[in-house]
Amino acid sequence: MAKKRKKKVKPKKVEEFVYRGYTFAKLRKMGFEEFAELLPARQRRKLRRGLREEEKKLLERLKKKDTVRTHLRDMIVLPQMVGKTIGIHNGKTFQYVEIKPEMVGHYLGEFALTRKRVVHGTAGVGATRSSKYVPLK
Repeated sequence: MAKKRKKKVKPKKVEEFVYRGYTFAKLRKMGFEEFAELLPARQRRKLRRGLREEEKKLLERLKKKDTVRTHLRDMIVLPQMVGKTIGIHNGKTFQYVEIKPEMVGHYLGEFALTRKRVVHGTAGVGATRSSKYVPLK
């Protein structure tokens, strides 16, 4: 009878977040214009034109608090927002989202969906030909 060998299971290596070749620590130290150059064209254009007054206020509030509510769905997630919790308005309520490094460069609105998923029920009595003759008791 052969003995079973136990395989040594290595723990899964946790990879550090990298955005376009830069670690998260480098992204945080990077200047605003330098960071904007790494983003896709639409986000880069918005940051080059400058942040609106509401967006600047949001960044100021995030420096003071860890949890903030906002209607600014078109705000780009910046490295200084990571680790904070933002309540993003979806048209009806605020959906609270914890900002993670993987979200950098995306819009806030991408993380708070505005439409609910449609869940259809079962067909009612008389809805199909076969249910037409079911006795109602």
